[in-house]
Amino acid sequence: MDLAPYLESLRRDLAATAAPGGPDVARTADLLTGALDASMRLCLLEVLSDAADEITTKLPAATVEVRLRGGQADFVVTPTDVAPAPSMTPPEPSGDVARITLRLPESLKDTAERAAAAEGVSVNTWLVRAVQAAAQGGPPTPPTRGPTGRRITGYGRA
Repeated sequence: MDLAPYLESLRRDLAATAAPGGPDVARTADLLTGALDASMRLCLLEVLSDAADEITTKLPAATVEVRLRGGQADFVVTPTDVAPAPSMTPPEPSGDVARITLRLPESLKDTAERAAAAEGVSVNTWLVRAVQAAAQGGPPTPPTRGPTGRRITGYGRA
């Protein structure tokens, strides 16, 4: 998807809004448009990413991602074997909450902290999910998309 037509539309709208103010205001609007180009592009990509996330929640057996390649945003639909779990949050505790002491090798603790950070959850939440999945005999809970709800992958080019 080429973002250039949308950015050009924003430039035209700003120029039309500034035109009644005279040539100085029009020149200022033109300078602002150039300065805001990267910000406007990023904003459009965030909108597309949010739309892809929302569409993914509505699809029973597929995920939708936005990939940036050569300045172009592309939607990629990937079928999944199993429908995504309806909730990625651990269930609310029923009854009393117990506290335990867990001794881990330092390297395993570091691995758990990195995994929890990658999912955008606390180490405690991550461990509760892991124990719950193991106790139920199922696979671990799939990762979430982080605290902002977005997952960004790919390469950057300046």
